[in-house]
Amino acid sequence: MIRQISMEMVVVMTLLIAITTCILIYASNTNDHNLHAQTAALDNKTLFVTGSATTQTKPDKVIVSLGVETTNAKAKTALATNSELMNKIINALKIAGVSENETSTSSFTITPNRDYTIDKNQGKLVGFTVSNSIQIDSYNVNDSSEWIDISVSSGANNVNNIYFSVSDKKLEGIKNELLKEAIGNAREKADIAASALGLKIAGIRTVNIDQATPFFTGPTLYAAESSKIDGVSAPTPIIAGEQQISMSVSIIFLLG
Repeated sequence: MIRQISMEMVVVMTLLIAITTCILIYASNTNDHNLHAQTAALDNKTLFVTGSATTQTKPDKVIVSLGVETTNAKAKTALATNSELMNKIINALKIAGVSENETSTSSFTITPNRDYTIDKNQGKLVGFTVSNSIQIDSYNVNDSSEWIDISVSSGANNVNNIYFSVSDKKLEGIKNELLKEAIGNAREKADIAASALGLKIAGIRTVNIDQATPFFTGPTLYAAESSKIDGVSAPTPIIAGEQQISMSVSIIFLLG
């Protein structure tokens, strides 16, 4: 009888231990879940803000494309005339201070001219047109008008285009300053928003920096549409204008 009672007590104690263990495991899992939920709630307290900064700057680089176009019944004659004029232009530009490393040939073509009113199928060959253009790539932005006048006086009859831009070195410095301003702008917005919500900025989760965007706000491109220029009586007015450069950032702030 005593042996039977002892066995029953052992069984009861074993069951109690098992039940207690299950309760402890459940409580532990519940606490872990609650802790994870609290952490997730804290992680979800974020604020997405964009900041931007913009400035205006004058171009410090210019590219001028100009040249000579000649026509003759014989290709050799058209080429000889064209070469003579182009050499004259290049020499005049050198005297004006344009260095050799600032000039390069941008295009050269010899095109047959055909009259389709005489031969509607293939066109009758009536001559050749030789076109030779050079490109001046320089930091002497203010001299572009003088180069055009000198070139035209020396025989140039095509002014293809003039393009003003900001050099990489100058642009890099401007971008660095704009980045600081854009981040400051984003932080200012974040502080205002957090304060309105009764919270504070506790940190930063991510920062995304957008590429700087150059945009010309003034006249920067002069084109003569390959027009024939017979002479220049007054200095050619060339306006470089200004370039607008913008930088923006996207920041996710942590709130606390």
